[in-house]
Amino acid sequence: RGSLGFDLATAIDCTLIDNKPQRLSTGVKGPVMVNGQAVGALLLGRSSAIMNGLTILVGLIDADYTGDIQIMVQTFFPPIHIPAGSRIAQLVPLPQLTEGTTLTALTGPYCGEGNFGSTGGLALLTVDLKHRPRKQITICFQDHVIHLTALLDTGADVSIVA
Repeated sequence: RGSLGFDLATAIDCTLIDNKPQRLSTGVKGPVMVNGQAVGALLLGRSSAIMNGLTILVGLIDADYTGDIQIMVQTFFPPIHIPAGSRIAQLVPLPQLTEGTTLTALTGPYCGEGNFGSTGGLALLTVDLKHRPRKQITICFQDHVIHLTALLDTGADVSIVA
């Protein structure tokens, strides 16, 4: 309760002997399921891994991915040993944000078991401006509360409500 993501652990022992990225198996196969529904997910590092000198490279797991979910790990301070069962990453399920958009697949219909590289076709995404992705939000500041429907955009340093 309250956790945004699901922890991922390594399935094997590994010693990083240089600073090159390495793939580590989790022993978990896709698709990622939430309430019986296949969803995409963002793979992120846990803060404890970072504090131990590991950098977990961000990954995106497609909803139709069926292969072994792997963690891309790197260190700038080798050697570092990572025992099997180390919880170093987490999966954060993602909602389907392109629903209601027009998707034109130029090649390849699905992801399958391919990993670490583009496995699907090239796609063009367009949004029908009559049906923009909008969310009901509540903005609270001091004693004021405003409820509105808004188009949201977030960046590294700023959030935009339109």
